[in-house]
Amino acid sequence: MPVYRLPEDRIIFPDPSLAEENGFLAVGGDLSVERLLLAYGHGIFPWYNPGEEICWWCPKERWVIRPAEIHISHSMRKFMRHHEISAQLNRDFAATMHRCRTKREGPDGPGTWISDEMEEAYLRLHKEGYAMSLEAVLDGEIAGGLYGVAAGRIFCGESMYSDRENGSKVALILLARILERLGFALIDCQLHTDHLESMGAVKISREEYQRILEDLPETEGDRQGLRKD
Repeated sequence: MPVYRLPEDRIIFPDPSLAEENGFLAVGGDLSVERLLLAYGHGIFPWYNPGEEICWWCPKERWVIRPAEIHISHSMRKFMRHHEISAQLNRDFAATMHRCRTKREGPDGPGTWISDEMEEAYLRLHKEGYAMSLEAVLDGEIAGGLYGVAAGRIFCGESMYSDRENGSKVALILLARILERLGFALIDCQLHTDHLESMGAVKISREEYQRILEDLPETEGDRQGLRKD
């Protein structure tokens, strides 16, 4: 079927099951808080190149990490024992997201979908309490970080960066510990990478993902926990 074009006068999405085999569902619309919340609440997320039309995706299969089951290798445990480690939640969301962007834009980076438009949109989500950032602090210095969106009891990870050895890995481990304590069911990695699979990411169906979204709705306490941990 042809890709669905979102109407400009209504905030709606087609049924996620109508997505193409690769997950491509729709084009158009905007990145308003209302549209983004509707999207994430149905397992849909925006992903497109800067300067192009907004594209919306809902993969047939999702790669996720269950917080209690994150894999920490022997070498990683040893590394963490030898450093003073702490997490900073929402220290500076805009700076964390921008760092994720600049690390991907560098001469050795893979390129980025994080445009000015995306930064502005997710900062609005953050100000409304739905987008959060976390930075890992090693021996008093920021080593890496990540940001994402809370949808129900699922944390949708968007991007991460490292400034020091293992910075993004430590950030993900610290995030998993916080989410486990708050009762979150999944960290949504969205797509597969070998790095995430090595840390415990597993594949689930779109249908299972949707059931978790519907069966474990978010409470105000969930978001407050992520904002004030």
